Amino acid sequence: MIPKFDPKELEVVGKVPGRMGAPENLIYNFPVSPREGMLAMYKRKPIWQITNVENMSFNPRVIPDNVARAFVLEAVPFPIENVGGKDMFGLDWEYIPTVGGSIVRPGKPFLSDANEWYDKLKWPDINSWNWKESYEINKDYLKKGRFVSTWLFTGWFERLISFMDFEAAILAMVDDEQVDAVKELFFKLTDLYIKIADKLLEDYPEIDCFYIHDDWGSQRETFFSPSVVEEVLVPPIRKFNDYVHSRGRIAEFHSCGQLFKQVPNMIACGFDAWSGQPMNDTVKIYELYGDKIIIGVIPEIPDVMSLSEDEMRAAAREFVAKFCNPDKPCIVNANFRAYPAPFREELYIASRKKFSGE
Repeated sequence: MIPKFDPKELEVVGKVPGRMGAPENLIYNFPVSPREGMLAMYKRKPIWQITNVENMSFNPRVIPDNVARAFVLEAVPFPIENVGGKDMFGLDWEYIPTVGGSIVRPGKPFLSDANEWYDKLKWPDINSWNWKESYEINKDYLKKGRFVSTWLFTGWFERLISFMDFEAAILAMVDDEQVDAVKELFFKLTDLYIKIADKLLEDYPEIDCFYIHDDWGSQRETFFSPSVVEEVLVPPIRKFNDYVHSRGRIAEFHSCGQLFKQVPNMIACGFDAWSGQPMNDTVKIYELYGDKIIIGVIPEIPDVMSLSEDEMRAAAREFVAKFCNPDKPCIVNANFRAYPAPFREELYIASRKKFSGE
């Protein structure tokens, strides 16, 4: 039974820095740990409205892609001047400071045809990575009571892009002479990713979630038809997610772009959650699919910073009335990090009361 809301819960017990200059977020004196609150939401028995302050990312430097992709998050900060470089397949990534990310510089693809992978790819020996050092760096880092997500760089289609460049990778997904090789490559990648996940869970049993990064779309449209995703991407990703679920963990999807058409395929992949970018109608996606996959909903507020405090609180209560459904929970999308304290506080109060039956 969910306990009733107690005003003492509004005591601030921690703070999470905002992203890209956004206000810091407060961690309240929740009735259970932030981790337990997240897990309750995934079990569709939410206690309060989840906003991602309950979550922490863990991307250790021991995995070469985390360094190459410039997204190391662990106990000891990683020097930004050292990011980029070789990924787990030995391909060079270049960090672009203006966009805060890395790319494999196009123009000289490692593979000119997907069929070449059988002979040209050298598969990484993950046991040669310095896991012992990683453990010593991070052994106490994850014991904070927050929900721990580790990112999977780089996903199946993005890995194909890194091998072939974007245009050739798109073509290989639909070319009759290449698509079988692509399918076999993707299953081989799945086997590798399962081995990496298994090693992570061996050393870091605190990991709750695998946050899988594979961009499928642009600002306007998905890169490929739903039928192509269903045929080529769903089976290998489903195999990975089935493994994640067999270990009692969550599989969340990170995929940029306009992906409304692909949500049924995300469900078929076995993803537990997806938070789309603002070009997606997250409200409509929630209404259509929120009973099958937990959606990151972007509040329908044009400019919350221009509102008075009373208006902010009213907007939060409106969100709770519409989206805080115990059997159909959602996550307040990452844009939430830019919302001011009165909105966040009222969102917490109103959702706690609703989920506890007040």
